[in-house]
Amino acid sequence: MDKIEHIGIAVKDLEASNKLYEKLLGKPHYKIEEVLSEGVKTSFFEVGPNKIELLEATNVDSPIAKFIEKRGEGVHHIAFAVDNIEAEMDRLEKEGFILLNKTPKQGADNKLVAFVHPKTAGGVLVELCQENNNKQ
Repeated sequence: MDKIEHIGIAVKDLEASNKLYEKLLGKPHYKIEEVLSEGVKTSFFEVGPNKIELLEATNVDSPIAKFIEKRGEGVHHIAFAVDNIEAEMDRLEKEGFILLNKTPKQGADNKLVAFVHPKTAGGVLVELCQENNNKQ
């Protein structure tokens, strides 16, 4: 794993949270994007070499809606940048981690993503991110 790519934060109201984080970080978000397959709308802020991703559910069945219902707003996941997501997934499986998806999928910010189950990662949902060279 190369670096922390972003920290994902589940929010109920993306517009209100954007205003809050603009004040907190002293800069505006640089992108809003919807990921239909995950039922979320995302907003990204750059913070030094890392990013903050705010996630708002777009339907009641999305993982973010379920997370907020169970735990409330807050840190949802930590994402790590990787050069080869498939090799990293294989390595983690061999180390005994449980992956939530068998193959990488398209995520926000032009990334291929895969998730590690929090039960095998000390209670933290871990996301692997690789730049998708096949731009959408």
